[in-house]
Amino acid sequence: MEQYLAQFHSGSVAYTILLYATVIAIGITLGKVKVFGISIGVTFVLFAGIVAGHFGFVVDTAISHFIKEFGLILFVFSIGLQVGPSFFSSFKKDGMMMNLLATSLILLNVVVVVVLFYIFTPNVTMPSLTGIMSGAVTNTPGLGAAQEALRQLFDAGKIDEIPQIALGYAVAYPFGVLGVILTMILIRFIFRINLEKENEKLTAQSDSAEKPEPFSVVFTSEVLNNKTIEDIRNLIGRQFIISRLKRNNQYFTPHADTVLQQDDVVKIVASLADEEAIISFMGRKTDIDWQESESVLVSRRIIVTQDNINGKTLAKLRLHSIYNVNVTRVNRSGIDLMATPNLALHVGDRVMVVGELTDICRVERLLGNTLKKLNEPPIATIFIGIVLGILFGSIPFAFPGIPMPVKFGLAGGPLIIAILIGRFGPKFNMVTYTTQSANLMLREVGISLFLASVGIEAGRSFVDTVFSSNGLLWLAFGVLITCIPMMSISIFARKKMKMNYFSIVGLLAGSSTNPPALAYANSIAPNDEPAVAYSTVYPLTMFLRILIAQLMILIFI
Repeated sequence: MEQYLAQFHSGSVAYTILLYATVIAIGITLGKVKVFGISIGVTFVLFAGIVAGHFGFVVDTAISHFIKEFGLILFVFSIGLQVGPSFFSSFKKDGMMMNLLATSLILLNVVVVVVLFYIFTPNVTMPSLTGIMSGAVTNTPGLGAAQEALRQLFDAGKIDEIPQIALGYAVAYPFGVLGVILTMILIRFIFRINLEKENEKLTAQSDSAEKPEPFSVVFTSEVLNNKTIEDIRNLIGRQFIISRLKRNNQYFTPHADTVLQQDDVVKIVASLADEEAIISFMGRKTDIDWQESESVLVSRRIIVTQDNINGKTLAKLRLHSIYNVNVTRVNRSGIDLMATPNLALHVGDRVMVVGELTDICRVERLLGNTLKKLNEPPIATIFIGIVLGILFGSIPFAFPGIPMPVKFGLAGGPLIIAILIGRFGPKFNMVTYTTQSANLMLREVGISLFLASVGIEAGRSFVDTVFSSNGLLWLAFGVLITCIPMMSISIFARKKMKMNYFSIVGLLAGSSTNPPALAYANSIAPNDEPAVAYSTVYPLTMFLRILIAQLMILIFI
């Protein structure tokens, strides 16, 4: 028995894996337990690690540091790949206003931290406050970025030791989760919001005009008679696609050079905003049943799985002229896009194609349509991105007023590179598509390894810190950092911006990168607006949280 136990001595590989696996398994399991309908999820791994550390379970410092940093890299890179395609588009239209509000909330967090720093110096340090802020806004990558900045300062000889800022994070985190939800409830009470009426207002205001929809038209225009579809499109000045044409009880696949004649019946795909104008120019709307055309023309969704198609535009593929089919819509990440000639296809896109069955089969061979291939994650892209992210994160950037050059480090570098690869990778024939389950698996494994490492390291002194006067003070700081900015932005958004309540709660959850708060918001909303608002501000919020955590360390030390 003694010989069996000897192989699990501290520092052995078996002992390290056993400890991490136990901590993560217990943390994940307990993180699913709901209290008043709320669970904190994977973050409970941190507290499981703290318990293990408190009872004397330790890991070799070098091994712990590697696991922590590698876990953080996997986590932030997975996030970057996920949000990359929508990162830049989130600044359009209403997204710009939401991101400005989210940025203002983040800056208010910083203001509160700075005020507390100057009031309570020397009783509290900026590294401790940065850790508390990361917990108060439930942003784990920010904690990792702050720790990375402290390590840079230590390596440069600016500080004698690396402070244990994870203690402040752990103290502030529980109320960070609850504080956002309490703010949502309080705003609802202050403004006496009726959820049913709020949903009715949102439905009335919702703009689905950009979504492409099919409709049928009897072509009766004398002005446009005997003109090609391309000429008509240019004369009307609206984007539309004609997928089917009926003439003299015969069905055709129309092309850009097809000439329309009186009494032709066409099936058009266009945005709702353009539908009325197109109908008024071309003729009158009809409710014709196109089922009869299925004997000649069929419509089918084809999934792009061929790597060589990645990043190519529809115009370059020439599906109309070579394959005699029409592409009407492209579904990407659940959103229908108009199949314009300059639209570049990505692996994972679902392309709606209309044409004869034999032609569609040829297009299937071209685009792939092999579901099994989508289950293969782009491992090469992930590790190439990590290499580039680490190299980019090691580049020093000099900023006025900061005593030493700023490096994005192992948190910021991979995140930025992943966002850029997620957005622009297909243009360079890089496959960036990952299934949601694959991305979530990589992300959860990474954050679990990071949190377990942080918890085990912090566990030795956690209990003494929490039950000291400093612990109570840190808890009070966390409450202020969470609540003051949340309440201020919520009141401003509701009173001045007249923002819908469901958008506000999604904004609050996204600004704090708080999945439990989003789960609560979704549970009270009869629509998906909280999730939309969350995803709109999440990319920029995550980027700013990581960057600001580093800057606060570098500026105030």
